[in-house]
Amino acid sequence: MELNHSLWLEKLEPEDLNFIRSFILASGSLKEIAKQYQVSYPTVRLRLDRLIQKIELFEQQEDVFVTLIKKLTIDDKLDLNTAKVILSAYSQGKGELK
Repeated sequence: MELNHSLWLEKLEPEDLNFIRSFILASGSLKEIAKQYQVSYPTVRLRLDRLIQKIELFEQQEDVFVTLIKKLTIDDKLDLNTAKVILSAYSQGKGELK
């Protein structure tokens, strides 16, 4: 698999990049990251899972609007049900919300 880091790396928030840096410096130990951030292991695991989802999302070749809605949902800035309604309306109207 050929990597084009600029597709996803440039789109990450500084907070996500700091998390990646900390993760690498901790040799991938989620327990160590939990200690550093003073949070529970499940909290760190959730953060990593969301970061993975973001990277996968950015690597997909999708409509910019669809990608934005998915990113907002991953970041908990938009609830899942609302995102589904918006994406459904968008796909039915082919870009024209009615």
